[in-house]
Amino acid sequence: MPSHRARLCRLLTKYLMASKFNSRKTVDDMRLEAERLTKWVRLPSNTHVESITLNSISAEWVCYGEHSNDRVVLYLHGGGYNVGSPNTHRELAAYLSLSSRARVLLPDYHLAPEHPFPKALNDATLTYRWLLTSGYSSDKIALAGDSAGGGLAIATAIDLRKKGYALPASIICISPWTDLSMSGESITSRAAIDPLLNIHIMQRMASNYLGTNDARNPLISPVYANLEGMPPLLIHVGSDEMLLDDATRLAAKAKQANVDVTIKIYPGMWHVWHLCTKRMPEAKNAIEALGTFICKHFVD
Repeated sequence: MPSHRARLCRLLTKYLMASKFNSRKTVDDMRLEAERLTKWVRLPSNTHVESITLNSISAEWVCYGEHSNDRVVLYLHGGGYNVGSPNTHRELAAYLSLSSRARVLLPDYHLAPEHPFPKALNDATLTYRWLLTSGYSSDKIALAGDSAGGGLAIATAIDLRKKGYALPASIICISPWTDLSMSGESITSRAAIDPLLNIHIMQRMASNYLGTNDARNPLISPVYANLEGMPPLLIHVGSDEMLLDDATRLAAKAKQANVDVTIKIYPGMWHVWHLCTKRMPEAKNAIEALGTFICKHFVD
């Protein structure tokens, strides 16, 4: 049974957040609305934020306290490849830094429709390679993301494998969008109960990112990929999400490839409820579980 705070956050998600993202708004409008919502962000005390530029990509380090500088979570924000920035995910990154005892790197990767596939993937791969060339060891890097960022995290690992780079110590996917063809059964079966997502916005965002590419390209929709050789994988998803099947099918595909995969389906939760870490215990507990998994797979 969801807590009272969770029920309140669900209502806020439905009537405050979801209302900002509808088919009547342009992508620019939705980006502006997402940035306006950041006025509610409150970082935990003792959080340090540093803006940097790596090659052509802006990014920021988010670190709680004085964590070891050699442990990094490369976090790819969600937003359907069309919306989102370090601003929208800084609070989540700060709590993830707290729970994982690592620095979090948030790249401001390029968005569609101005920059369709493969620009976001190239940016993510480039950021990971920058960490390697800057002296960070792959066994002390975790690759994480939510929604589109969760799918992008898997796609980045696949791209790295293809190019012969050392893979990260682990991958963490929160409510991942892994099938831009949207063939999962939950896309329709959960549509009435998902308080945040809607099919019209998802279709538009998918089209913007795809350009002329096939939605079943494994680097766009990793649910269709060969996941052999992927590092340990943790997937969080809510039972009430339209993307539930994106997560469960990814887990099944990983298991088929003999990947060490753990999937946790949270009853009554919705898309990326982790964004409510400061406001509800279910989100706080989920972030702590992510941190435990990340720490477990870092090599000392």
